[in-house]
Amino acid sequence: MSRFAALAVLVFAPLAVAADSPPQAVKLFDGESTFGWTAKGDVAVKDGKLHVGKDATATTAYPLPAGTLVVTDAAGNASKPDVPPGTPFTLPAGEYTGVTFTPAGLKPLFNGKVLSGWKVFQDEKRNKSKFEVTKDGEIHLTNGPGDLQTEGRYADFVLQLEFKTNGDGLNSGVFFRCIPDQYQNGYECQINNAAKNGDKNTPADGGTGAIYRRQAARKIVANDREWTHLTLIARGPTFATWVNGYPVCVWTDERAKDENPRKGLRLAAGHLSIQGHDPTTDLLFRNIRLAEFGK
Repeated sequence: MSRFAALAVLVFAPLAVAADSPPQAVKLFDGESTFGWTAKGDVAVKDGKLHVGKDATATTAYPLPAGTLVVTDAAGNASKPDVPPGTPFTLPAGEYTGVTFTPAGLKPLFNGKVLSGWKVFQDEKRNKSKFEVTKDGEIHLTNGPGDLQTEGRYADFVLQLEFKTNGDGLNSGVFFRCIPDQYQNGYECQINNAAKNGDKNTPADGGTGAIYRRQAARKIVANDREWTHLTLIARGPTFATWVNGYPVCVWTDERAKDENPRKGLRLAAGHLSIQGHDPTTDLLFRNIRLAEFGK
């Protein structure tokens, strides 16, 4: 069978039903800081508790999709506030030890068997990556450059996936809201666990979870050669990311609107893209799931 015929089998094979697994809960309060919150009035972290004073409010800096919110107060009482999808969440006055969120309605974009719903971008100079499905139900990405794109297009969504780097400081990423039929022309959620001078508080090249070239991750949370969970929320101009459930980046694109996200704010739906960066690229991806806001 020719290489092109084999690719056609991968791309157009019927989508099988993937085995279900639960989504990961992410921390809205990291237990250390007010990162990811917009505070008004007396809001501070004291002894690992988020303190919201009288007449003060703390609101998430990003809207939440459909899912389950769990708020735990200083006495250990847990509640599940009802938050309309597409809106931020505001904490009332009080002290809290935990605020977590688990997205709902995630649907698999990869079934662990074949690359149905995906296509390799064909480019004479940037088509060196290999995207293969392993016997364990993972996408094995090697070499680069290259680009594996979803056939579906998405604008506002929550994405969860797991990846593992098979080397130190390897570079990859997940592009989103990409311009159709172009090579990696979208926003990029960076994958790179390298740190400057070995200090994980100073990511190199943005760090895993960064919105690349726009907002760096505040620290490196993941370790190379270990499975890592990545969560991305994209809603309007605001993007938020978590690595292993820990919040690492929040960024709002305040540029003027433009169809090209390299030049300005792109709100239109676009495909997702897994990046093959260079000849050293060697990563595994699995459990790639997405839920769109309002669907």
